[in-house]
Amino acid sequence: MKAVKGWRLCGTSYMQSLPGARHHRVPLTTRKPVWIMAVVSLITMFVIGGYVFPHHRRAACYMFSSKGCKGLTDWLPPSPRELSDDEVAARVVIREILSSPRVIKKTSKIAFMFLTPGTLPFEKLWDLFFQGHEGKFSVYIHASKDTPVHTSRYFLNREIRSDEVVWGRISMIDAERRLLTSALRDPENQQFVLLSDSCVPLRSFDYMYNYMMYSNVSNVDCFDDPGPHGIGRHMDHMLPEIPKEDFRKGSQWFSMTRQHAVMTMADSLYYSKFRDYCGPGVESNKNCIADEHYLPTFFYMLDPGGIANWTLTYVDWSEGKWHPRTFMPEDVSHELLKNLTSIDAVSRVTSEGTGIVTWTQCMWNGIKRPCYLFGRKFHADALDKLMDLFPMYTSGFD
Repeated sequence: MKAVKGWRLCGTSYMQSLPGARHHRVPLTTRKPVWIMAVVSLITMFVIGGYVFPHHRRAACYMFSSKGCKGLTDWLPPSPRELSDDEVAARVVIREILSSPRVIKKTSKIAFMFLTPGTLPFEKLWDLFFQGHEGKFSVYIHASKDTPVHTSRYFLNREIRSDEVVWGRISMIDAERRLLTSALRDPENQQFVLLSDSCVPLRSFDYMYNYMMYSNVSNVDCFDDPGPHGIGRHMDHMLPEIPKEDFRKGSQWFSMTRQHAVMTMADSLYYSKFRDYCGPGVESNKNCIADEHYLPTFFYMLDPGGIANWTLTYVDWSEGKWHPRTFMPEDVSHELLKNLTSIDAVSRVTSEGTGIVTWTQCMWNGIKRPCYLFGRKFHADALDKLMDLFPMYTSGFD
């Protein structure tokens, strides 16, 4: 997982006498506060000039700052922006959604939403995972290329209307929204988890159900990356609704509450900004990936306290490539699975320079707990090994 939040360090400046410098007593008659009055007058002129001359007039900016308009706007206090009608309407709708109480009952279910090009290679493993827990889960499949061939009764006839999905494009977000729409039709679904065809369960069903169903937040990954693959992907066309300083990044694999699922489907304003302006090649030297930025930015702006800021799905980014490491059959062992389920902190690396690494402790309702319930990317040939290890790692690690 690539990540981390940038830090700004504030320095303190000191005025010190140089060793050996001579100090002279100033006659009392010359100690008049003339210099104070001069400084105050200069600052007053600076402030008045900043407000009198509009920021777009560059000559006025350079009258007061060698940095031009940027230096002037950085110095002046921010002025509140009046929200548009669409922004006000969006906030009213979202406030109403979030004010509705969560209702968890014995019949409440988790919606497992699979995003796949075709057949799910780990369907047999998921069949073992679901056995004996009927009535506590539902399955939805978005197959973007081929019609899946099923080996488990839990996956039969669970395909939804699907369309082509292109990596990095808004079509990925569209597929996620189709899955959410289908899952929301069942009022018993109270948690919604997005999974890929290469995802596998790392815990028992009971552990996973209690962890997600009774969490007081949604697990949406979100962090501040000040580098070129973070804030550097922000487009000016997204302004003013999406300020650059609010632009966030995160993994697309989420688990969210019903309120947050409804909130996501109710959004058209912020979604349209990413649909129109976030995609490879939209702007030169920027490679905006919609599924890495839309939900993290959306929730950071509108309900930052309602998300955990990390995903429940483990991914290994240690190879430093565009795509994460794939676990091959020879990589799969009891030791590997034990290590994945014992991780209790998330590492983040920025995309600026050589990258700054930070760690965030994983907290569940204020209690320190292991971070991950799922793992990806596992190669399809690892199925047999995972099937053999399943009884051991799902019962022994809980």
